Amino acid sequence: MSGSIPRTTRTSGLIAAAALAAAALSAAPATALSGPQAPDAVSATTARLDVGGQRGCSATLVAPQWLLTAASCFTDTPDGTLTSGAPKLKTTATLGGSAQQVVNLVPRTDRDVVMAQLATPVGGVTPVPVTDTAPGVGDEVQAAGYGRTHDEWVPDRAHAAAFTVQAVGTTTLGLAAKSDGAAICKGDTGGPALGAANGHPVIAGVNSLSWQGGCLGTDPAETRTGASAARVDDLADWVQQVAYGPAFAGAPWKHAEQMTAGYYTGGSAGGRRHMDLIVRWDDGEVTLYQGGDGNDPAHPFAAEYRLAAAKGIWAKALSLSSINAGTGTDGLVVRWIDGEMTQYTTVDAKGFHGEKQLAPPKTPAWQDDARVLSTGRFTPGGHRDDLLVAFKDGQVSLFSDLAANGLKKQTQIVAKNTTWPYAEQLTTGSFTGKGTDDLLVRWIDGETTIYPGLTAKGLPGEIKVRPAKSNWKDATVVAAGAFTANTTADDLIVRWNDGHLSLFPGVDAKGLHDEVQLAPAG
Repeated sequence: MSGSIPRTTRTSGLIAAAALAAAALSAAPATALSGPQAPDAVSATTARLDVGGQRGCSATLVAPQWLLTAASCFTDTPDGTLTSGAPKLKTTATLGGSAQQVVNLVPRTDRDVVMAQLATPVGGVTPVPVTDTAPGVGDEVQAAGYGRTHDEWVPDRAHAAAFTVQAVGTTTLGLAAKSDGAAICKGDTGGPALGAANGHPVIAGVNSLSWQGGCLGTDPAETRTGASAARVDDLADWVQQVAYGPAFAGAPWKHAEQMTAGYYTGGSAGGRRHMDLIVRWDDGEVTLYQGGDGNDPAHPFAAEYRLAAAKGIWAKALSLSSINAGTGTDGLVVRWIDGEMTQYTTVDAKGFHGEKQLAPPKTPAWQDDARVLSTGRFTPGGHRDDLLVAFKDGQVSLFSDLAANGLKKQTQIVAKNTTWPYAEQLTTGSFTGKGTDDLLVRWIDGETTIYPGLTAKGLPGEIKVRPAKSNWKDATVVAAGAFTANTTADDLIVRWNDGHLSLFPGVDAKGLHDEVQLAPAG
């Protein structure tokens, strides 16, 4: 049987073929390797899973506190749905003779793959990376696991055997044993199918299903040894983002005072890497969170870089906003407490570059009169280097094309009034598909409105996305960016008054939709 046969077809075929094989593969997610002992490097990173004392599986260490394994290890049926969170059954992972609990699961919905978080990080072991190169038909992989062999029910060491890739599906690999006696057996589900890159092992797939021919306990009449693995070569970025997630969620978000999004680490609109996030904390430290390459809204970032240490000059930054004047990476406009205005042409993981003074210290308009500001592309056909400012007396002005004009080209779009002094947050995004950016305003009473396609001609008609007295009065810091689909800056990240952090993906003219919690309160 070809290894590319879909799961549902294969399961029914197994049931018809042999009751014992069906019980081993279909009723419980338990496919193990009949082959020689795995090399020490493979054994060191391959874990044995005990799921509620009811089934055994295998897994691979892909980060100090994370295992990559099969989602079917944790479901009641091979095709069952697995939800994120703690395992339904107490699960123990044994790696290198040390056992600990699996405390959290982050499954894929499109294939038999899950990330399993350990209670504590594993030290002294180098995790195995996930390849980002698609396997091809004819490639060799080494399948490993702690499943039964042809003569052992519960081996005390991981075993491995060579398989050839026979078929490459969208999310699966069809595998054929390369030598007689090699088979993926009960207990090997979740173990790795390993390729090689620069002489080092990399994970190309996760063991999922097998005919188990030759495995101890399988009907002797069953001689087929073909198997199916879940592809992971297109999940390398997702694995990195999930593994980084707890570090991101564990940051002291209640102390985040300013946030702005941009392409600082090499991404671009429509490209692979999504927008990054810069955060200034209340002690003056500045952190750059690198955008991920995957589209999982629950894990939008993949790494972090400290751009400025605590208790430095950045403690005096009143506001910062992303800007791009046609350069490769984005920069920042910064308003300082003494009234100085500064532009940094570019920002990257190494810091701030190309400092340019836009206004000197003690400039009254910026020290005393300005309240809130935001940058964006408000000039049709222009760059994302226009500055919108709401002043204390209610007037709103647009400073166009900072790269060419500095702060010299000012256009008043709202005259002095008694409404705009109540604007608490200005955030620029692309929510409505207009030719210029939209302005999102959070008012002091919690009402939140979008002004679509804002230009120097004046304020367009508003779209109310949250009413007065809504919970948005507690939306302390708001940033817009392309954190998920990466086609337009239509996602919102909100730091709430209690410190929890939320992502609203795909904001549009109809308003806010799903809310994804990125970090808890406190």
